[in-house]
Amino acid sequence: MSDKYFIQGPISPVKISNSIAKHQSKTNIGAHSIFLGQVRADKTDDRTVAAIEYTAYQEMAVKEIDIIREEAFETFDLTCAHIYHSLGIVNTGELCFFVFTSSAHRQAAREANQFLVDQIKERVPVFGKEIFEDETHQWKVNR
Repeated sequence: MSDKYFIQGPISPVKISNSIAKHQSKTNIGAHSIFLGQVRADKTDDRTVAAIEYTAYQEMAVKEIDIIREEAFETFDLTCAHIYHSLGIVNTGELCFFVFTSSAHRQAAREANQFLVDQIKERVPVFGKEIFEDETHQWKVNR
């Protein structure tokens, strides 16, 4: 598995805090924007989601994230951009998607973060199978 953008299982709060801490020495940064995706306990036909099992066409996904990331750097005045998505089983309440952008000013960090999240959700081949509390499952439909 490529660890460039993918993490097996949930994304830990320690990973997030370490990512933030590493940027304290970069004095040209004035703003950070963070998106954290968390697995919800959605209800479908009286069944409640207990977890999502994420899979991806990793080689294709990595190439597409590279392209999207480059587009963000070309469009916005960014200093840094970090992207992580879970693979495997992530329980409700756990984090599955982390996008962290940094720039000299807050507007670029915010807009780039939103761009990255939206483009990744739209273009990258990552799939989620909802696992319900009754142990049935179905492929997730993004809402």
